[in-house]
Amino acid sequence: MLETKTFTITRADLVAYAAASGDHNPIHQDEDVARSVGLPGVIAHGMYTLGLAARAVNEWFPGAEVVSVGCKFTNPVVVPAQGGVEVEFAGEATEDDGLTTVKLTVTCAGQKVLGMPKAVLRVG
Repeated sequence: MLETKTFTITRADLVAYAAASGDHNPIHQDEDVARSVGLPGVIAHGMYTLGLAARAVNEWFPGAEVVSVGCKFTNPVVVPAQGGVEVEFAGEATEDDGLTTVKLTVTCAGQKVLGMPKAVLRVG
């Protein structure tokens, strides 16, 4: 098992990610819009959450070449207007045929938010 990484997501992070990615869907910034479509509140971009998973992998394996990274988006990460929300990234690495596969568990408030997240790396 790899050391668990915890990252805090704030509304300011969502604004910055929207600017960088071009994804200005209001469910990521406007409480009323998010609730009007059945969400519990403003949610983090799924790709931002996956990007944080890639950050965790990079911290575990600095300098490794990423062959692939992916997941299914299974549950929203609700980001409060004040403060932030913590997302935890746990991982287990296995090696096979010159590649390292990192299977992740990504949770927020004890609930898995990414389904089948994994990264395949070429280390060293």
